This record gives sequence, structure tokens and C-alpha cells, in this order.
Amino acid sequence: MDHATIRHHFAAQRQQAGTRQRDIADGLGIGEAELIAAHVGVDGETPLRASRLDTDWPALFAELASLGEVMALTRNQDCVHEKIGVYRRFSHDGHVGLVLDQAIDLRLFFGHWRYGFAVEDDSGSQPQHSLQFFDAQGEAVHKIFRRPGSDRAAWAALCHRFADQGLAPQPIPVSRPARRPEKPDAQIDVAGLRQGWAALRDTHDFFSLLKRFGVSRRQGLRLADPRFVSQVIPMAASWLLQEAARRGVPIMVFTGNPGTIQIHSGSIAHVFEQGPWINVMDEGFNLHLRQDRVTDAWLVRKPTRDGLVSSLELFNAQGETIAMLFGERKPGRPERSDWRALLDWLQEEAVPCAV
Repeated sequence: MDHATIRHHFAAQRQQAGTRQRDIADGLGIGEAELIAAHVGVDGETPLRASRLDTDWPALFAELASLGEVMALTRNQDCVHEKIGVYRRFSHDGHVGLVLDQAIDLRLFFGHWRYGFAVEDDSGSQPQHSLQFFDAQGEAVHKIFRRPGSDRAAWAALCHRFADQGLAPQPIPVSRPARRPEKPDAQIDVAGLRQGWAALRDTHDFFSLLKRFGVSRRQGLRLADPRFVSQVIPMAASWLLQEAARRGVPIMVFTGNPGTIQIHSGSIAHVFEQGPWINVMDEGFNLHLRQDRVTDAWLVRKPTRDGLVSSLELFNAQGETIAMLFGERKPGRPERSDWRALLDWLQEEAVPCAV
């Protein structure tokens, strides 16, 4: 599809229904990055304008604190996670980056990042300025939105400094590589997996454990020792969020994609359902989770030097992680007793009925 046609469809969809950028791209059968790329260098003829960014991601992130308060957005196909704050305390080691501000807390895997754009969108009631980053298939890995309190001069300077003056990119593929199938359970050393799980001393070692035994995350939970995992109904996520808000239990919410993980830490207050979505709408933190796409929900416990650390992990039909919920904690401290009490309540209420 040529770029003029993409721009025409985008303008029409925005004017008629205010459809989201991602949904317009899906409707056209293209990646979201291709939708943005169609508006590079366009001035005045559409409500969307974009310019390409240089791909030195660590250098760009090192300058983001100068923007002041912004909104960070990380999503996957089933969950959107939004945090307001400042990109302080950025560091990186090769292709892995960290932002460790109290509000904006990110794990960045730059090896999955391929395209970046500075975007201006006048299609809504207020002009919207953003920095948008995508993977090789054109799916968004992270977005940054300017806020009323952002430093506009710093925003303009950053966009100018990191503007890519190179040639326009080739069309961006929309298809994803085929998912690697899980090994048959019979080929897994289940006893070794369970022994390794029981010997864990840090939650960060869990990924290495799964990799060592060649299991996906969901398969690992399914094969784990029942003393460490139990399956609950998909609606458990909604119940847990609402009960955490009611009890005032501070939590951590991890949402991400292959390129970025974004974390909220703290109490939540305003939780409500709207259609298939469960929403958290608090000052500084918004979460939008498609509960109808949660096919598997697991209560998971991992041994650490500080005692057991417990979480609720949510998966979609493809076995992809949608989100993970923990009790708020810092390394070196035991898990909160009110979080454990909340999970005990959830396990009693949300265990699937036996067939």
C-alpha cells in the first residue's frame, strides 16, 4: 500500500471515529511503524506529521530527563501500562538499559528496537506530541508523550538533535517470526526443573532457570511443583486489582513486550471494569487490561534469600505474558504480609472448579 493511501485512510478514520493509531494500522494490514513512516516529511496535508529518529537509543535516553514530566507508555496486544514521571537514573550495559526513577521504572532491551519517530498529531481536541519506538515488525515497544508540564524547548531540542537525516526506510514487514513450539513435556527434565526452582535465591534467576531446562514460562509453571504454583480463574486479575485497591495494599504491576518492561510500584485506588477491559485510572498511573484475553492465570511463588516472593502471572492464548502482579517490595526485604493475605484470599475465591 502506498503512503498516500495510508495517509488518506488515517485522516478519514480519525475524523469519523477517532480510532486509535494501532487499530487503524491493523485495519490496513500494516504495522504501526509503517503507518507513522507514511507521514514522515509531510507538512500540512494530514493531521499527523512525523520525523525519523536516530537509532542510538542509549544516547537518546540519556537526554530524556531534560524533558521534565512526561508520560511513558508500554503495551502488548492485551495490556496498556501508562506512567507519568521523569526519565531519571538511566543507565545501560550494551543492549540492556534501565530507568530507575521512583515513578518511571523500565527495563529496556534495545536489541529488539529498530525504528523511532518524533510524532505530532493534531487529530484530537488537543495537539499531541510523542516519541514512538518500534521493533523490526513495526510493533510498538515504547512511547513517550509530552505533557503540559514538559519542557517544550528541551523537547524541540531533543527532536532536532536526534533527527535522522538518512534516506526513508524500506517498507516495514508486519509478519512476526513463527513462535518456537514448546518441547513435549516428556522431553523435559521435570525433576531437575523442580529441584532448580526450589534452590532459587533471587527472582531474577528465574528466566535463566527456564532457559536451562528449555521450557517456556507457561510450560514451566504447568510442570512446577504444586507447592510453588496454583492455577486460578482468568477473572482473578480483576478481583485482585479491585481488592488491592479496597484494602490499600501496595502492589507492583509489570507489563511489557520483547523490547520493554514497564513497572508500577505503589497503591492503586480507582479500579473499574468497562466492557472487556479492567482499568486502573489513578493520578500518575493508568492500566488497561483485556480480561477476556486472559486464558491462564497462575499464583506463583519463588524462593529467595528474603523468603518466598509471590505473584499473579497472566497469559494469553498464545502463551505470551500479558502482565505480572507482585506485592510492592525492595530487595533485601521480606514480602509484605498484607500481600500474602490478599493472595491467600484470592486462592480461596478463584481456584477453578473441578470438571
